[in-house]
Amino acid sequence: MTKLLSFFNRKKVDVDMTEGGIVRHLIGFAAPLLVGNIFQQLYNTVDTWVVGNYVSNEAFSAVGSVGPIINTLIGFFTGLSSGAGVVISQYYGAGKHDKVRSTVHTSAVITLLLCVVFTIIGITMTPTMLDLMKTPDDVMPQSRAYLTIYFAGITGLLIYNMGSGILRAVGDSMRPFYFLVVSAVINTVLDLVFVLVFDMGVQGVALATIIAQAVSAVLVTVKLIKTDACVKLIPRELKIDFEMSGQIIKVGIPAAIQMAVTAFSNVFVQSYINYFGSDCMSGWTAYSKIDTLILLPMQSLALASTTFVGQNLGKGLLPRAKKGVRTALLLSEISAVALMIPVLLFSPQLVTFFNKKTEVIELGSMMLRCISPFYVLCCFNQIYAGALRGSGNSRAPMIIMLASFVLFRQCYLYVMANFISNQIVTIIMGYPAGWFVCSTATLIYYRVVDLGRGRLVIDSK
Repeated sequence: MTKLLSFFNRKKVDVDMTEGGIVRHLIGFAAPLLVGNIFQQLYNTVDTWVVGNYVSNEAFSAVGSVGPIINTLIGFFTGLSSGAGVVISQYYGAGKHDKVRSTVHTSAVITLLLCVVFTIIGITMTPTMLDLMKTPDDVMPQSRAYLTIYFAGITGLLIYNMGSGILRAVGDSMRPFYFLVVSAVINTVLDLVFVLVFDMGVQGVALATIIAQAVSAVLVTVKLIKTDACVKLIPRELKIDFEMSGQIIKVGIPAAIQMAVTAFSNVFVQSYINYFGSDCMSGWTAYSKIDTLILLPMQSLALASTTFVGQNLGKGLLPRAKKGVRTALLLSEISAVALMIPVLLFSPQLVTFFNKKTEVIELGSMMLRCISPFYVLCCFNQIYAGALRGSGNSRAPMIIMLASFVLFRQCYLYVMANFISNQIVTIIMGYPAGWFVCSTATLIYYRVVDLGRGRLVIDSK
């Protein structure tokens, strides 16, 4: 306990990525971020595991199928907070710590305002979104109950995401990781207590989640207040600097739109899955949980490349920034192949962890085996998009990803379902098809435009 308190009270949180080994910086940043993201995913994964094993198949489908709705709002905020991260990392690389402090306080005020807005929107939009997904009648009541509680407590998640994004922008991915470990343990314990002891069903797992997220928000806020680094949060200095907010919006809004619209489009993808019934929904839920975990290494490396590129370009080190992107891509491909092999070999066992129903295991295993060989495609769009955002260019990734993950994928699904083959296999292959289009377009754009023609979002003063 003494060591944990000592770690929490350390004043230094920043890491300068403009000097030293590139691989060491990328892995040192991505590794705790990866493990932290795994723990963050445990929130919903543990929820689905508990209800799948101790409540009912309908409850499992209800909790597992609401991801697109949650991710629509969370995606928008995550994109916006990435804008703050890019601005902070570039100012930090340039050594302009006064600008870093101004951006931190502006980001905090924006987050508090969005907490109110997103709580209202989330609760209000829940019934409509569930209808758009064509949620079956036997699943609808539990889905609605889970989402209502989740959005009522979404403030904790938003504050944690912004706070951890600020720390990561200056190279610190360790403390966000530790805070997530604490909150994930709390979530797991409360899930079991609320469901097994108090028999609260989906309401219990939702309540456990928002309590755990609130704890992570408190931890990251206290860390920002206690640190002596340039990202120190001083409550009396909370105000919006319109110059900083303009820079945050310049990078953040395109990323926010891309993430939110992509997540919203998955509401319609889910409607295609729901057409095949609750067993198929459960199989897709199990696949989605495993899929999310497999994608985490490349997503962590993509975030590492964003911070790495931001800091190095802020200091004018273009060749080093470009070398870091190549290194991140190689590490990402290695991780994708390393994870793909066991998924192909042990698909039934992985699905069984979430749901033991025979039909669900067969469907979930089939989905994993069809889609997992294509994970190597995702590395290109994830790493290059992260690098482009680090340079201040978030508009191009937004356009490419919206065209690939929304326009192309929805056209694919509509044509397949209505004119060619409305089978579950052809429907789920819309995902790798979208990855292929996105990665090809992102690769071409990156090679043609490159980071050298990107513009720093920070001012030169």
